[in-house]
Amino acid sequence: MPVDTSSPAATAVRAEPFIARQEWPTVALFTGCLAIWAVALTLPAGWGMLSFGLLVFSLVLHASLTHEIIHGHPFSKVWACTALGLGQPGLFVPYLRFKEQHLAHHYDAFLTDPYDDPESNYLDPEVWERMGRARQAICLANNTLIGRIILGPVLGMGAFIWADVRLIFAGDRKVLGHWLAHVPGVLGILWIVSLSAVPLWSYLLACYGALAVLKIRTYAEHRAHLRASARTVVIEDRGILGFLFLFNNFHVVHHVHPQVCWYQLPALYRSQKERFLQRNQGYVFASYRDVFRQYFWRRKDPVPHPYWRGRER
Repeated sequence: MPVDTSSPAATAVRAEPFIARQEWPTVALFTGCLAIWAVALTLPAGWGMLSFGLLVFSLVLHASLTHEIIHGHPFSKVWACTALGLGQPGLFVPYLRFKEQHLAHHYDAFLTDPYDDPESNYLDPEVWERMGRARQAICLANNTLIGRIILGPVLGMGAFIWADVRLIFAGDRKVLGHWLAHVPGVLGILWIVSLSAVPLWSYLLACYGALAVLKIRTYAEHRAHLRASARTVVIEDRGILGFLFLFNNFHVVHHVHPQVCWYQLPALYRSQKERFLQRNQGYVFASYRDVFRQYFWRRKDPVPHPYWRGRER
């Protein structure tokens, strides 16, 4: 059936720019991020600490930009966003797998669900009760901020990879395809690193360090609450961590308006602050400093979901 190119809808599609005007800051930041990453790899061997710091900075920023890519920035074409996202210098997380799980996480009715929210940090209480004391102790330590920073990356990645391995051996071809699509990018990144003065062990440690920094962002993002709209945080931080996380710390704003560009989130929050805080019932921190002060050594949440009533599975 031929397309009616005279219709308003067809005209809108035809006129849609590949990169909209408001997306150029994201393109510029992506370019700058890759430039910092390249500089870190080209520094001479004697500049190891500076190189390591720049690598962690750029890898955290790249992960935040990957989150933007998942939500359709900076390109209007899905294939272009996918092409941009497939190369992951952080190595550990396949873009396509992250995309599928993160978009599932955006179904707010399931937020913090131990099974249906892929990014939940809560466990089914029955699973918790069956765990040995040693594993429980590790999980409890992981629910402090310092524990989440140190232990979180290995525990999170271990659970993520193990779950995907089980799916692959159960015959899930889509998950297998996501990991296979990730391999060329990993090999390319490792080849580039092999040409630099950065030892492979140091680069892998920087990748782990970037995951540790990202755990600061995810630590307080959600809480267990009977109301789905009250489960998502606002951290009113526009400092270095807010920038590194591309203001995803205004997290309730992002969940309500996932299509909004990163640099528009703070202004949108300020313009409707009372609405957002009413929506999440005042789940707010003034800054990441407050999160550190309250929860560096203390647990913010229990490990078993406090409102979980079980379900047939």
